Amino acid sequence: MRIAVASGKGGTGKTTVAVALTLASQEPVVYADCDVEEPNGSIFLRPEITNVEKVLVDVPMIDEAKCKACGDCARFCQFNALVSFNTPPLVFSDLCHSCGGCAIVCPTGAISWKKVPVGEISFGSSDGGRISVVQGKLAVGGSLAPPVIRKVKSYLSDNVFTVVDSPPGTSCPVIESLREADYVLLVTEPTPFGLHDLKLAVETVRELDTLFSVIINRFDEGDSGVEQYCEEEKIHIMVKIPHSRLMAETYSRGGNLFDAIPELREVFRDIPLIIQRGVEAQ
Repeated sequence: MRIAVASGKGGTGKTTVAVALTLASQEPVVYADCDVEEPNGSIFLRPEITNVEKVLVDVPMIDEAKCKACGDCARFCQFNALVSFNTPPLVFSDLCHSCGGCAIVCPTGAISWKKVPVGEISFGSSDGGRISVVQGKLAVGGSLAPPVIRKVKSYLSDNVFTVVDSPPGTSCPVIESLREADYVLLVTEPTPFGLHDLKLAVETVRELDTLFSVIINRFDEGDSGVEQYCEEEKIHIMVKIPHSRLMAETYSRGGNLFDAIPELREVFRDIPLIIQRGVEAQ
């Protein structure tokens, strides 16, 4: 089973939940950190890193001797990675999505490909090897997270319980991380901002036609808007995590949810079983 943990906004406790779900598992588990712009799950899981691999993507390389400056490649590119002013095109590799279309439309075969690093993948394990960690990290100054996320996911297997820590928001990196997930847990907070972004996240997950539930962090702070919305939309609330100053202090030292609120371990241990029953009932 692959469970993705996501949120409509940052700072709601998404990584706290993803790490807790990983730690609560009694079986071998893979923690896949797809929040590649700011991966931080390893701070709490403390894996021993055994290997680091670069993520490479193809970007076009122009042979100016063959190029006739027709501009067909630049007109084709929907991402403005190629720009031509009746000259051999300039290539903006940070905008390239490596679709290959520019080479297809080039009438003179002037476009070839070169490999450019956009990030890296770290592999490690903790808890005596029970927890495997696959962490993606976007290169400094990089703008395209999806290729790094896809590389992380390429190492995941359907045969092992997997927790995917998704990026916050509802943009392309989130969509990429949620694909192939069996279930999504949306983490939110009981505030107007939390409710607004939860609605966007719910729309996104429903568009992907993926089963999901909501986890409300700091549920005893703020207002009741999130719970009312979930009731109106018939959205299942999986867990309500109380506000805890001790949790904030523990988190700041690299501790986890169960260090502060140990009684929640059993609650999180039951989540995969609850999800499995819900999936089978569909």
